[in-house]
Amino acid sequence: MLRVRDDRLTVGQAQAERLFSTSIVLSASRCLATYVVLPVISLVVQGAASVGPDVGVPLGLLALVFDVVGIRRFWLADHRWRWPVTAVYLMVMALVVAFLVIDVSALTR
Repeated sequence: MLRVRDDRLTVGQAQAERLFSTSIVLSASRCLATYVVLPVISLVVQGAASVGPDVGVPLGLLALVFDVVGIRRFWLADHRWRWPVTAVYLMVMALVVAFLVIDVSALTR
């Protein structure tokens, strides 16, 4: 599924760890912006709350892409933490997908 073969080219572990950090920060930023910052702004500016799903969907999709690339990078690097990191990625991806479903349902209403 990740297109990682036994004769794979290896990538640096530092590069895999950097991508992990980037994708987790992106996922966290998306949740923070959508569910903390925008509701607070909506208290000050009317209508800002309706922007949440408009921002959340593209950021969520981008976060999922970074997550898949990150998992793949850890496997290509044959990183010793690839199984635990994959588990973390999958949990984060499940949350992002759940929030995407909520955002898409809010957009279709």
